[in-house]
Amino acid sequence: MRGKYKFKRTVIQIISTLLHNANLKGFAEGRIYTGNSKMACVPGLNCYSCPGAVGSCPIGAMQAVLGGRDYRFTYYILGTLFFFGIIFGRWICGFLCPFGFFQDLLYKIKVPKVNVPKKLDRLMRFIKYGMLLLPVFLLPIFLINQFGMASPYFCQWICPVGTLEGGIPLLANNENLRQMVGFLFHWKLALLLFIIFLSILIYRPFCKYFCPLGAFYSLLNRFSFYQMHVDSQRCTGCKACERACKMNVEVTKNINSLECIRCGACKEACEEGAIQSGFYFTKKTFNDADSDHEKHHNIA
Repeated sequence: MRGKYKFKRTVIQIISTLLHNANLKGFAEGRIYTGNSKMACVPGLNCYSCPGAVGSCPIGAMQAVLGGRDYRFTYYILGTLFFFGIIFGRWICGFLCPFGFFQDLLYKIKVPKVNVPKKLDRLMRFIKYGMLLLPVFLLPIFLINQFGMASPYFCQWICPVGTLEGGIPLLANNENLRQMVGFLFHWKLALLLFIIFLSILIYRPFCKYFCPLGAFYSLLNRFSFYQMHVDSQRCTGCKACERACKMNVEVTKNINSLECIRCGACKEACEEGAIQSGFYFTKKTFNDADSDHEKHHNIA
């Protein structure tokens, strides 16, 4: 049934967003939750300073450890990211990330959409890898103060999630904080408004062009247990899948592209049922599944 897969995905996104921010009373109190669960990283991009957050943002946690005076490499956080990435790949971006869901909602606003030229689109997608390398990894290591510590540069100067989930809710509930607002908050607010504006016109611009977490997961897309496959024997080459893909993936050429967020739009658009997806933890491959289907078809 058309729309069934999309509905299931939306339900999962809502549940994931609520689980990431399960401390709902924090929004009313205007306080950051500091319980034991904050020692663990959540899979999606969700600000530590959000009053509802019950876990740490992996990007924020990575910078905090790299920028500490002990100069310890963050094996735990990096291991957590690899764990999520190896199992899910960018399925996390498509289903579990709260800020990805926020962008999905903004794109539903009925206004004329913008198609970014292919050459510009491909060029801009490299920005997110620069974000991962420079402000997340290198600056916290090398750009330190007189006390041997570094700021979380991406979170402090760039990330719009912190403004949306942390800055605005906390300021709304704390008069003292509102009196301390200065250039940094106004700069971050401008960036957030810019991303919101782009998200109404372009599908998931932050995911496509700027998100360092998406960049990290994309590097594991081809190796993750969750994979997608195009059955060449069923595919008619109609390209309906590629027209349905808002991430501009060339589905018939490379369905497990670095840019694929596993949203399933291509799968739902295929009337021939040529696209398969799922978690594969054993040696059984998609080709094995195709062979099983052929055997069943021939017997029938």
